[in-house]
Amino acid sequence: MADETVLAAPLPVAPVRADVVVVGLGASGLEAIVLLAEAGLDVVGLDANGIAGGAAGANGGFLLAGLPDFHHEAVGRHGRPAANSWWHRTVEELDRLEADEPSFQRVGSLRIGADEDEERDCLIHLAQMKRDGIDALAYDGPEGRGLLVPGDGMFHPGQRCRGLATRAVAAGARLHAPAPVRAVDTGRTLVDGPAGDPREIRSRVTLVAVDGGLEHVVPEVAGTVRTARLQMLATAPLPPPTVPRPVYRRFGLDWFQQRRTGEVLLGGGRDVGGDEEWDAPAEPSRAVQAHLDRLLADLGLDWAAVTHRWAARAAFTTTRLPIDAQPRAGVHVVGGYSGHGNVIGSLLARQAARRILASS
Repeated sequence: MADETVLAAPLPVAPVRADVVVVGLGASGLEAIVLLAEAGLDVVGLDANGIAGGAAGANGGFLLAGLPDFHHEAVGRHGRPAANSWWHRTVEELDRLEADEPSFQRVGSLRIGADEDEERDCLIHLAQMKRDGIDALAYDGPEGRGLLVPGDGMFHPGQRCRGLATRAVAAGARLHAPAPVRAVDTGRTLVDGPAGDPREIRSRVTLVAVDGGLEHVVPEVAGTVRTARLQMLATAPLPPPTVPRPVYRRFGLDWFQQRRTGEVLLGGGRDVGGDEEWDAPAEPSRAVQAHLDRLLADLGLDWAAVTHRWAARAAFTTTRLPIDAQPRAGVHVVGGYSGHGNVIGSLLARQAARRILASS
């Protein structure tokens, strides 16, 4: 795999112009860059941190169909036609990712009840999926009781982003980091240069494809988007299959999986941190990490060595629907995935890129 410092270079001193500027070098932004650059447009990609420098490279690697809400909740909130439309669109995106991403493992996903109340909710969840013709099964296994969604899976998010960045550069895209974006407007993107000096990049179109901190980059969405800190830990490699597929429990507030290389990734506990998790820096906190240690013990893995602890920032919307908007002429925005961006983000970024191509 190519060196990230070669893939994403500092901004040049000379003025920068492009057909399209894409803000965000996570999977969503890179998906769009690849599509646009391979179609022949001159594309510049920018990121404050680097390739997969935010939540795109620091998440659990779940690949799940549907909206952030469980399917029966999505039906109640958005109506059956909308919830089912989102389900089928994301399944199609999962199919595309399976064909395109070597690290994809279509092992299914589990939702497990942490107590009797949640087990009852799992039954309601399963019944709604069956009514809507969605493949799901009742589950009773080592992890507990709940439901299995066979079509879901997992992947290595950092590996995915590096692969996309390599394709983008091969197609002629110019990727720059660190390049924090100050403001986005029609025809221009204002960026902090290497010495903190403001640089203006001119382009016909700008696509903002960041998730965490989206409300600070695009003020128009501030009323519907709020950024939360999500925390995780990883163990040293353990003999598989300790956790053979991604697992949600505690109504999705906790999650875990095991990579094919043996490391168990475990995250959640945002509710434990309370209001301190909103708009917080991407740094682990003592309270939430202690909760994750307890979860590790609940799994019978308190003997496993914890090798990494980290945090990332992700945007949540008040509607629980993602943002796909054009707040100004020549400015497209995708984000606000409410912790569910690996599939939805890819889907919406490619959709925005296709709109840009259609108007070129």
